[in-house]
Amino acid sequence: GWAGEGPGAGGKNRHVCHAAARLEMGSLWEEFNRLGTEMIVTKAGRWELEWPGELQRWGGTPFPPPSLCRRMFPTFQVKLSGLDPLADYVLLMDFIPLDDKRYRWGWGSGGGGPDLGVLSPSLPCRYAFHSSSWLAAGRAEPAAPGRVHFHPDSPAKGAQWMRQIVSFDKLKLTNNLLDDNGHIILNSMHRYQPRFHVVFVDPRRDSERFAHQNFKSFSFPETQFMAVTAYQNHRITQLKIASNPFAKGFRDGDPEP
Repeated sequence: GWAGEGPGAGGKNRHVCHAAARLEMGSLWEEFNRLGTEMIVTKAGRWELEWPGELQRWGGTPFPPPSLCRRMFPTFQVKLSGLDPLADYVLLMDFIPLDDKRYRWGWGSGGGGPDLGVLSPSLPCRYAFHSSSWLAAGRAEPAAPGRVHFHPDSPAKGAQWMRQIVSFDKLKLTNNLLDDNGHIILNSMHRYQPRFHVVFVDPRRDSERFAHQNFKSFSFPETQFMAVTAYQNHRITQLKIASNPFAKGFRDGDPEP
């Protein structure tokens, strides 16, 4: 369904106060969410590479070149309504940690700390595959540099944004703290919530005074995920192969070279 910002949306500029966003592929996101969505943040092995022959070596360690940083799947896509057709808007995304913990994929929960089903009852993330589950493994690592991803069509008129589905298919994730390509930097084995923001391009000279009024934010709980360097839950791997059009080679036969 359509999502609004909820409580606290009052006092917004009239150009954003009626904005609403609907998450596309919602049923697919929910299917992943029921299993506990995982997103790859680096490519260090065959399963994480879309072009295995392009893996480079850096200091003797497998290291993905910047062009191979991982795109999200499912892709974050929304349908917008309630914008001023004649006003200009910038669309962007950022990612916030869901808690202050880091995790590991392990056998059962005995002695290993609580699993995600205990930490977040609303998110059914305790998996039953041979008793494996995500377990809290200590305090979170220092936060990665905060970055935002601007949709490449920004700025554009409200009419353009509402005319078609808005896709963030160019957004890439990495865990390389030294990344200088503008990709979103996340810590592996940490949980994140993507956020989507609609920002009105205020033409007034003193627009900075009204910055807090000129945007509206949206969060969809079903898009929460664990950042990983390799998929941990085999059911996530299977679902990604089954539903990702770019994984056709894995569906059609043996991916081994």
